Amino acid sequence: MNPLDLLDGAVASASQRTGRFVSRHPRSLTAAVVIALGGFGATAFGLAPLEADDAPIAQRVVTEIVAPAGLQAQVEALAEQELELYRTDLTRPSDTAESLLRRLNVNDPGAAAFLRSDAVARQLLDGRGGKMVQVRTNASGELDELVARFAAPMPELVSTRFTRLKVTRFGGGFKATRELAPLSAEVRMGSGVVRTTLFAATDAADIPDAVATQLAEAFATDVDMHRELRKGATFSVVYEALTADGEPITWNAGVGRLLAAEFVNDGQTHSAVWFKEGDSKGGYYDLNGQSKLRTFLSSPLEFSRVTSGFSMRMHPVLNTWRAHKGVDYAAPTGTPVRAMGNGVVEFAGWQNGYGNVVHIRHANDRETVYAHLSQIAVAPGQRIEQGALIGAVGATGWATGPHLHFEVKIGGVQQDPLAVAQGSQAVAVSPAARARFAQLAQAVRTQLQVAQSLSSTTYGE
Repeated sequence: MNPLDLLDGAVASASQRTGRFVSRHPRSLTAAVVIALGGFGATAFGLAPLEADDAPIAQRVVTEIVAPAGLQAQVEALAEQELELYRTDLTRPSDTAESLLRRLNVNDPGAAAFLRSDAVARQLLDGRGGKMVQVRTNASGELDELVARFAAPMPELVSTRFTRLKVTRFGGGFKATRELAPLSAEVRMGSGVVRTTLFAATDAADIPDAVATQLAEAFATDVDMHRELRKGATFSVVYEALTADGEPITWNAGVGRLLAAEFVNDGQTHSAVWFKEGDSKGGYYDLNGQSKLRTFLSSPLEFSRVTSGFSMRMHPVLNTWRAHKGVDYAAPTGTPVRAMGNGVVEFAGWQNGYGNVVHIRHANDRETVYAHLSQIAVAPGQRIEQGALIGAVGATGWATGPHLHFEVKIGGVQQDPLAVAQGSQAVAVSPAARARFAQLAQAVRTQLQVAQSLSSTTYGE
């Protein structure tokens, strides 16, 4: 048979078999074709040479003017202005005229010489440090003006006035002036939660120590901050922040008076608001108009640490277990001691284990005793008012360290001083002032609610 005929027969036979396979397995064939083509594609990619494309890349440049019209004119106008620089700092006890000006980046030997020689300007570096200083210089670093602000020289004016000392360039030299100016008060609010101590809580709430002390004093007859303060107690305060020419002051703790407060301790809520009636000194009242001030103060010292309460104890000198019928206040030697109430000095001098001691006779057969004093500031027979200075803390007599031993006697029998203070009489707002007080109390309630919201925001409670 002709080979070509054989080949044609084989091809025809294969074609018939292929047709039958396609009709029976169409999906298998399709997959095989795809795989085959994929393999060829991969092979083609693998064998294709990598050649650089010399065709240029199309580029488009966009230009847009972003500077405002007239900018060049503005720059030229600014260049013609004289440059003035302001800097501020606090004086230090070790400062000289040169060191202070150097710290303020003032390069002016003439100004330093003036601060040393002028009688008024020299007060800037006299006394304590902490004076607030602001300087204005020219572009060369020479002094144009210096303004210093510090406490008023008279203690009775410290909370209401400040000293403004000014040195200005005048002609070919300088001139210095000094004046007293009024402080301004800004109302601030704060609140906190007691975790350990009152001062730790006020520190955490960024409330100044002076406000914390006033807070303790305002509620002293409601809560014994030494023995009755509970973890979780909350407080809200409204107080004055003092400024001099708009700048917060650095002396007198930077604050004025506590204006209002609320204290919640052991489930009981106490309130206090400052109110001045007529020509009176003013004082704290609760929101119902009852005075927080009693006929007896809660403590002969301002808020301080109590080392021994009214209870049994081991006597530190005699080494015997005996009743301690008084309260011991630990305080540095020289700390002022104040009278608990109006009365007459019955004894002032040395008395055995008491050392230097003062006895004061009060109304209703009451007597107070102040022992271990380093100094005595009263004399027998002298009539004194509540809060008056009667001496200073010391360690005389049978004392192992500086502290005040304090007693209250009723009918000659020692009583718990704190209980006596809390049970003493309070004074109410007069009928003539009740309407004005009611308006104040309503405003205070709103302010305290705002202060409480600050606590919720800060502590997430």
